Amino acid sequence: MMQKKPTCYDVVAVLQDVPDQGVKAGWVGTVVEVLDEDIFLVEFADTQGRTLLLPTLSGKKLLVLDALHAELTPV
Repeated sequence: MMQKKPTCYDVVAVLQDVPDQGVKAGWVGTVVEVLDEDIFLVEFADTQGRTLLLPTLSGKKLLVLDALHAELTPV
């Protein structure tokens, strides 16, 4: 199955550390702008909605999270 390409307002998870942008694998953010075919501006915010970091990231390092179609595995 092919991975979905991020679009504006998608919630994404970071797949690997991006040290030059200060981003860690596992962080979850929101795509706020598509800058190029594979470059995205992703907002990481705190629980109050305040922006903590606004890096530009490659789509290869992002996984689109799709809660409506996620397969949940019972524990």
